[in-house]
Amino acid sequence: MIRINYLYIGIDDTDSPDGMCTTYLACHIIKKLKDNGIDLVDYPRLIRLNPFARFKTRGNGGVSFKIINDEKASLAKKIVLDEVSKLSMFDCDNTNPGVIFYDGEITKEMEDYAFRAIYSFITIDEAEEFGKSIGCEIHKFKKGRGIIGSIAAISLPLDDYTYELLTYRVPENYGTKRQIDYDSVIKMDKETYPDTFENVDYSENYIAIEPKTPCPVLYGVRSNNVSVLDKVLEIVKVSEPIEDYCIFLTNQHTDMHIQKADNISQMNQFGCYEITATVKDNPHVIDGGHMFFTIFDKSGEIECGAYEPTKNFRKTVSLLRSGDIIKFYGGIGEHNTFNIEKFQVIELNDVEYKNPICECGKRMTSAGKNKGFKCKKCGNKIKSSQKVMIKIERSLNNGEFYETPVSARRHLSKPLCRM
Repeated sequence: MIRINYLYIGIDDTDSPDGMCTTYLACHIIKKLKDNGIDLVDYPRLIRLNPFARFKTRGNGGVSFKIINDEKASLAKKIVLDEVSKLSMFDCDNTNPGVIFYDGEITKEMEDYAFRAIYSFITIDEAEEFGKSIGCEIHKFKKGRGIIGSIAAISLPLDDYTYELLTYRVPENYGTKRQIDYDSVIKMDKETYPDTFENVDYSENYIAIEPKTPCPVLYGVRSNNVSVLDKVLEIVKVSEPIEDYCIFLTNQHTDMHIQKADNISQMNQFGCYEITATVKDNPHVIDGGHMFFTIFDKSGEIECGAYEPTKNFRKTVSLLRSGDIIKFYGGIGEHNTFNIEKFQVIELNDVEYKNPICECGKRMTSAGKNKGFKCKKCGNKIKSSQKVMIKIERSLNNGEFYETPVSARRHLSKPLCRM
């Protein structure tokens, strides 16, 4: 059996909040490679990393692809480095591109590194040392922080994955309003769901395929099935030229960032977790519309948050009450608050204890500690100080999941339509 040797190429940290997109740069490079007779093996990959990384790029994703490692490999490397040099947003202080070339086997050690980049933090020095130890050819631009995501992008195993179709604008249209026919987007959503998903947030009247930044992307459509994306291109109508498009294999919407925690004490700041715990206090809203409450287990407690951008999800969260046992999914942010992405009801607290009702029909009040109850209306008294258990109706249902809206969902968060 003939063993084929591949050259893996990873690229990250080429964009800024003001423009560019590493996927566009990759698409541009792939076209140049093809023009020179160099074809990709499989789809290029878009790998999202830790959503709470301190120095993350706009979408915190690196890209990678592989080619056959033959006599054209040197030309491929030159094309990649030339295009990264030309198109990266070097004017931005936080843009520090990194490129990795690797021609060995993807090892368990490399896979472990990739998961570490999703679960926690890796420094530039750590990434460089690791890259050298496995034989990577490393290219750093400025600080070269992009090598962290570049190594992860070539190394991550994808047992669960989705696809994303990304179409790109011509440069003269960057920063202008995108000319997308919204009716065609709704038509596409209705005809291709659930093969495609997260196209429209109907509750917020929000077209989710359209970016809200001045980047080169015209629109992006997520899919479980790559074959349906040809239909997407046919249905979605735009009134501006499309420079190019590319389909990426990706870890988006897989919950790959979520680690299972046995108890609250195992959860660390900037990590993302699945945790089953009990609601300690009823959710409350503060100025700005953010909602907070506390959960606990035998190991400790942590504050949870459902922030204003999650919109109607906060109404669902407000239905939680003390004593509910819930499985939460989310991540711990800068202020050590557990940001909720979705939750599943394990067991609702559907009882409460109230003062008894008097024979006259009025709710009684306490007559003092251990002195029973009295009725202010008729003066009746009872000696027992025990409150009455009352069964209450709950709007939530045991076993059901509840999630943030499309407009507020993280790239990695798995929507209920995929569960």
